[in-house]
Amino acid sequence: MKLQLRAVAASVAILLAPMVVSSNAFAADDVLMDKPGMTLYTFDKDSKGQSNCNDGCAVKWPPFVANQGAKAKSGYGVIKRDDGTQQWTYKNKPLYTWSGDIEQGDMNGDGLGGVWHVAKKVASVY
Repeated sequence: MKLQLRAVAASVAILLAPMVVSSNAFAADDVLMDKPGMTLYTFDKDSKGQSNCNDGCAVKWPPFVANQGAKAKSGYGVIKRDDGTQQWTYKNKPLYTWSGDIEQGDMNGDGLGGVWHVAKKVASVY
């Protein structure tokens, strides 16, 4: 019985290990999500490393806020927004959630206006 429990625990650890990153985000099927499991998005009108979604836009598309002192790691970075808050980026693209997503895993914002897209983990090529 103990051997079975260890095998199950090891299997769970192996499955969960690649999903955890320091930014409180994770990838499931290559889709980036915040810690509560809400889908993260990118905005085509953003500049490299700069958010162009402010005011009313940021109400509908809340920025994925980084806590003070957050550190860049493994493709994730932090930028300072126009309002002074910090926002997580992935591969220099600011990350957002969508106010129209209600449940974990919803992707209702994908393709909206032709400029919003589900953020996906980019595989490294060696």
